[in-house]
Order: sequence, then structure tokens, then C-alpha cells
Amino acid sequence: MRQQLEVAVRHSLAAQARNRLAWILLVVFVPGWYLLIGSMIPHQGAAFILRSNETRLVVDGHDLTLITAGLSAITLITGFVVFAATRRAIPFDRRLILSGYRPAALITAKTAAALAVAAAVGGYAAVVILAFWRPAALWSIAVAFILAAASYAALGLLVGVLVRGDLEGFFLIIMTALLDTFLENPVDNPLANKPVLEFFPSYGPTQFAAAGAFHHQVLPGMVAVSLAWTAAFALLGLVVLRLRMPRYSLRRTEAGRLRAAASPGSAAITTAAASQPAPSPAVPRTARPGPG
Repeated sequence: MRQQLEVAVRHSLAAQARNRLAWILLVVFVPGWYLLIGSMIPHQGAAFILRSNETRLVVDGHDLTLITAGLSAITLITGFVVFAATRRAIPFDRRLILSGYRPAALITAKTAAALAVAAAVGGYAAVVILAFWRPAALWSIAVAFILAAASYAALGLLVGVLVRGDLEGFFLIIMTALLDTFLENPVDNPLANKPVLEFFPSYGPTQFAAAGAFHHQVLPGMVAVSLAWTAAFALLGLVVLRLRMPRYSLRRTEAGRLRAAASPGSAAITTAAASQPAPSPAVPRTARPGPG
């Protein structure tokens, strides 16, 4: 089981690392998005409410927009990476199970790989924001970005096992991420401080980042809210993934191991022997009549 888990984790990470378009977007799109959004929003005061303790803040609208812009970028990229990797790996996962791999190892590996991608993308976006703004508590923004990336990594996994085509999956991820992060910003959305936004995935990360960056306050409840979204998406996705995997059976596992252990030489001999025609039965010689 341990060896299968290690191999599955390496395969899952390699599959996600091969998505060159996603990493190009990460390197180019994230700083470009910060620059574009930041250049359009002036440094003006904006009202922001921390709903966990009903604290009303007047924050710099430019800096708050950088937070929501970062959330928008990382949720899109993380959702894309995990969704694409999940879609490509489903046929290969079925073959692995038919060859003797346990479904639990594959499911655990996919979860670990998705969280690793979320941590890398969220941490990178938090470092890049230093080129545009020096927040008082960078760690709070990094934690918020990683939490949001983890939620959308789980969402990418769920969408990847649910939809039938790539177009549908990309559309769902784009619309969900853009609307979710856009609605949390009071600079762009006059309804951003309404209670209904508490039921959106990026609500917890936005509140946590704003509390740390503008009020020097830690909101552990917002971490719990974000982790609840991640757990809900991940559990739904993993349940659907497990239901679509082939049944694991000991007999099928032993057969897969025997096929994998068969040497190429013996397989060639067996094939050659099977291709030879069967020998015809010997025809008895008839006795010649002797001289009379």
C-alpha cells in the first residue's frame, strides 16, 4: 500500500506539472493581472465589514482590490490545473486498478497532489503581490490565498469527475471563480458587505486576508469556513471518483500481478507455440503383400 501510494503521488504531481499552459499563466498572468487591476483602481477609501465581529473598516480600495485580484487569479489557475489533470488521468487510473492498485492509494494521491498545487500557487501569488503593495501582514494574505486555492483545487477535482467535456468544465470554473471573487470586493460591487456573501467559497479567505492586512487581527473562524468548503468539494469529488472506478477484487489483482510478472521471453514462446499448427495424426503404413 505504501509503495502504491508513493508511486501514485509521483504520477499525480508529474501529471499536473506537465500542464505547461497553466504554469505560463501562473508566471505571466498573475503579475499582469495585478498590474492591470491595480492601475484601474485609485487609492480611495472603501467600507469593508468583518462579519465575524461586525467591525466596520475603511480600507484602501486599491489594496483591497489587489487582494481580490490575487484570489481571482489563483482560483482560476488552480481550478484549471486540477481539472485538466483529473480529466486526463481517469482512463489511466482505471488501468492501474485493473492491474492491482488500490483505489484508496489513488484517491489519497490525488488529494495530496491537489493540496500541493494549491500551496504552491497561493504562496507564489502572495510573494508576487509584494511588487505592487507591501501589506502589514503578508502571512495573512499568503494563508488566505492558499485556503482559496485549496477550495478551488477541490472544486476542479469535483468538476473533473462530473462533467463530460472540457468546455463545460472550463466554463463552470471560470464563471464560479470570477463571480465569487468579484462579489467580495466593495469597490466593484456595492452589495459586497451583504450577509448573502457568507455562502460563497472565497468569503472566508477574503475576510481573513482583510482582517490581517488592514486590522492586524486573526480570524480563525474564517479559516474553518474555508476548510469546510474545501472538505465539501473534495469529499463530493472523491466519492464520485470512487464510484466511477472499477471494482477492486483480489482475484483481478492477482491476475494483474501475474501478467506484470510474466517475462517477455516466456510470453513470446507461448505466443509462438500457440501459433504453430497442430501436428496431424500419423497415418499407419499398410503392409505390402509379399511375393507370392
